[in-house]
Amino acid sequence: MSQEKATLEIIAPSIDEAVDKGLEQLGLSQEEVEVEVLDAGSRGLFGIRARQARVRLIVRNSPNAVGKPVETQKATAFEMLSTESDRDYPSMTAQEIEIAEQVSVQVVKDLLEKMRVHATVSSTILEPEDSRDYPMVKVDIRGADLSILIGRKAETLNALQYITNLIVGKELGRWIPLLVDVQGYRSRRQQQLQQLARRMADQAIHTGRRQVLEPMPANERRFVHLELRDHPKVSTSSVGEDPNRKVTIFLKS
Repeated sequence: MSQEKATLEIIAPSIDEAVDKGLEQLGLSQEEVEVEVLDAGSRGLFGIRARQARVRLIVRNSPNAVGKPVETQKATAFEMLSTESDRDYPSMTAQEIEIAEQVSVQVVKDLLEKMRVHATVSSTILEPEDSRDYPMVKVDIRGADLSILIGRKAETLNALQYITNLIVGKELGRWIPLLVDVQGYRSRRQQQLQQLARRMADQAIHTGRRQVLEPMPANERRFVHLELRDHPKVSTSSVGEDPNRKVTIFLKS
């Protein structure tokens, strides 16, 4: 049986900086890892919509690497939510979750105030569905005519969530599983994606062919992965690079 390789995902302003940062944390040389570029990043226009680079370092099974301790990196505020079903998330105590919830609500309130958007902000904790899942802070925004906060294909909402994640992570010094919703948009979208996942799974079984869904942001891909991860006949995986990363549904071998 082949041993699973250790991996580490890093986000930094450039690919080179991300690789250097990862090598430093792993305590390895570049010859001892494989580098997979997940997102080359973008400077944006005049700094607007700029995106950092994201890479995955895969430790090679080389004689030099064997026996070297590899410390598990605690996710930082600059990591984006990943949807890979086997990713390990940092555990949180009940007190830490409560603090994260309070900070998340306050950060969203501050952002809305700066945007001059009048709305009510509340929060809940989404409990894990099983031992493989993790609790998540969900911040709900409610008010009159908040479509401006959602945007086309939820681009504005995703940006708001990402910025909130950055600020909350910086405040707490660690990455926090966080979901921001406006007027129940994500709840409705989740139901749509769960239905789509089941329908595409049936189609994969009926045709025997791999089904590739449209590109989705990380939090939406997660809904599909969770809906089908215990399916007896199909499996899922994410392919491609953000923002065009897609979920594929295929028959189990």
